[in-house]
Amino acid sequence: MNSEIDYPAEYDNSARVADSAQLVDKYITDAANYREFAAERTQLDLDYGDGERNRMDIFWPDSDAGKTRKCPIVMFIHGGYWQRMDRSCFSHLSAGLNAHGIAVAMPSYTLCPHIEIEGIINEMRRACLVLFQTFRRQITVIGHSAGGHLAACMLATDWPRIHQQLPHDLIASGMGISGLYDLLPLCETPINEALGMDEQQAMSASPILWTPQALHRFDAWVGETESGEYHRQSRDLAARWNMLATPSRYTSVPDANHFTIVDELVDPDSPMVQRILELVEQPTAEVDLPEVDEDEVGQLMQQFVIASAAADSGSDAFKTNGTASLIPEQQEPEETVGETDDVEGDEDERDVKDEGVDEHAGESEDENEDDSDGDPEDDGHEENTEGSGSDTSSSPVEASTLALPPEAMEDPQPDDLAEHQEEQSADGDETDTAPQKQAE
Repeated sequence: MNSEIDYPAEYDNSARVADSAQLVDKYITDAANYREFAAERTQLDLDYGDGERNRMDIFWPDSDAGKTRKCPIVMFIHGGYWQRMDRSCFSHLSAGLNAHGIAVAMPSYTLCPHIEIEGIINEMRRACLVLFQTFRRQITVIGHSAGGHLAACMLATDWPRIHQQLPHDLIASGMGISGLYDLLPLCETPINEALGMDEQQAMSASPILWTPQALHRFDAWVGETESGEYHRQSRDLAARWNMLATPSRYTSVPDANHFTIVDELVDPDSPMVQRILELVEQPTAEVDLPEVDEDEVGQLMQQFVIASAAADSGSDAFKTNGTASLIPEQQEPEETVGETDDVEGDEDERDVKDEGVDEHAGESEDENEDDSDGDPEDDGHEENTEGSGSDTSSSPVEASTLALPPEAMEDPQPDDLAEHQEEQSADGDETDTAPQKQAE
């Protein structure tokens, strides 16, 4: 935290953009128009959880409006500082990706102060799980503002820790648009009145401090005219995650502010949409491995087989610290074991006992020394029965906080969501149809 920075001003996007209220009104109008335009290929108000706002819409592309639905899926998570807006304000942002044959899923989530940010993170995890279990494919997650924070959290989630049958790469790649990844500065702003975070909670919910999936790409985009803090957030995340082997790119969009930057998603030819296509098609970084001589590999594999067989037979020559060495050493036995001269003396004494020499039978003190030093059961090569722990630092959430019901792991039913859509239409649920117009 920097005492010279005016954090309330840095994060007050509405004050920084004079016509922010009009821009949000335009969001709502354009979104409604797009839902009408794409009505025949859209599923609305699909449940992903028990909460009133646990609903999502899926906008399928024209080319994939049938029952097969084999196209890639991108999830877009809306912003609003975790306390405003909903998915219905952003339907039109599906247009650019739909034009390229990609489906866009848009969830809403419970808003603060009715829930803590950790709870919202778990709701988004469940939305991802429902998509994965239903359509059986990896997901690319993008999000704007607070949604950018949630997108980063999804990429950095340790999915097998939630359930052992989930793939670690359930989220293939991601993009944050004007995202928030370090939540600690928000504790110094009026935004936190609804969030209710203390410093520990803010740090725990900051994906910049998590360990993301290695090699899976994540981009951090921000508008050129946004505050210095928003640029720092994106730069710092990209720098840290790159050091953790997660290829991350920081991009500044010319002339864009916090509200206009998402217009890039409407244009199929925009640099942002083109980059998302790359993230979908190539979600992981390619690693350039050095060329290896095939004969050398064959020799190493042969040595591995020999070493493994020797380890299974209990040969001391292949033991190092109680475990089998993959490749046997070629040095003399005493150099391989790495013991001191005292150990060599012990081995000599054991050899004497093995040959049945009883020169010291009448000398009780020497006999006792031979028994203690030469006992083959105390030769220092005890089997190591301790297991090694596993560090799962990707996410602070414990598996118990998001336990899946047994039915969640059943075979997918691709028509479940479609059937539910019909039920929702019959019920006429309008819980989530009145978005708040207050801007960030």
